[in-house]
Amino acid sequence: MSFDELLKAGGARVKEHAPFGARTTYRVGGTVRALVTLSSMADLEELGPAMLASGLAMFVLGNGSNLLVADGEHEVLGVHLVGEFEELRTREEDDVVVVDVGAGLGLPIAARRLAKSGVVGFEWAVGVPGSFGGAAVMNAGGHGSDMDESLVSVTVWHDGATRTWSKELLDYGYRASSLRSDDLVTAVRLHLRAGDSEVAQERIREIVRWRREHQPGGANAGSAFRNPENDFAGRLIEAAGCKGLRIGTAVISEKHANFIIADADGRGNDVYELLTTVRELVRESCGVELVSEHRFLGFETS
Repeated sequence: MSFDELLKAGGARVKEHAPFGARTTYRVGGTVRALVTLSSMADLEELGPAMLASGLAMFVLGNGSNLLVADGEHEVLGVHLVGEFEELRTREEDDVVVVDVGAGLGLPIAARRLAKSGVVGFEWAVGVPGSFGGAAVMNAGGHGSDMDESLVSVTVWHDGATRTWSKELLDYGYRASSLRSDDLVTAVRLHLRAGDSEVAQERIREIVRWRREHQPGGANAGSAFRNPENDFAGRLIEAAGCKGLRIGTAVISEKHANFIIADADGRGNDVYELLTTVRELVRESCGVELVSEHRFLGFETS
C-alpha cells in the first residue's frame, strides 16, 4: 500500500499540501505533504494501514497551541481528530465522577461543560488552550494543577494497535511523558468529583479574568519558555533587555516577556529566530539556559 493508495482510500479525508502552521495558535508556518482528518475509530481502523504504509512520518495536530511550524512544506503526514474524538461522557462510580473524553476536544470547552454540570476539579484547564491528546502527551497544566492530578488512563493507537496506558506507564514529569511522537492518543479518562456548579463556574471566571489581565492576546502559543527552578522565565527575559525585542514578523510581548507574538501573515522562521536569540541573550545575561515549552516541526533543533 502506497501514498497514492492512501489518497484514493481517504478521499475528502486526506488533503495534499495542506496548511499546517496556519492551524496553530501562532498562525504562521508552512504546509505538510498531506493532512488526514479522522472523525471516528472506524476511520482510523480503515485508513490506519495506509497511513503506516504511506512512507511518511505522522505528526498529530490538536489545537496547535504549543506548536511552531517552520516555513515551507514538510514531508510528514499530519493527523487531526474531529467528530467522535471530540465527545465527552460522564458517569458516577461511588464518590468519583468518571470522565471519558475524546482526544480532539479542547480543554477549555471541557472545563466549562464539566463545571456547569457540577463536576469539579478541572476548572484550571479553562486557561489551557490545547486539546486532550496533546495535554495528555505533555502533562499540560496551569493555575496550580495539571493532567497528572486527575488523569487515570489514555487510549493510544500505535503501529495499527490500540491499547490503554495507565498513568503509571506515562511516567509524567514537568510537561513531559513517555509517549512518543508517533503515539496517537485517541481518548483520555479522568477521575473527578461532584461539587457545587456555581462555585466551579466562578472559579472559571476568575481564571479567565486573570489571564486577560496578565497575558497578551494576539497570535501566540502561550509561555515560550519553562520557568527555571525558583525563578520566572519572563523575569529573566525582561532583565536581559528583551521585552519588545522584534525579529522580522515576531516580537516579545510588552505585556508579558515570556510570550512571543507573531504578526498576521508572519513567518514561523522569524518566531524561531527570536526564540533562539532570547535564549542566547538570557544565557549571556545571567547564565541560565532557558528551555522552550514549544513543540517544533521543521527545525533542526529546539
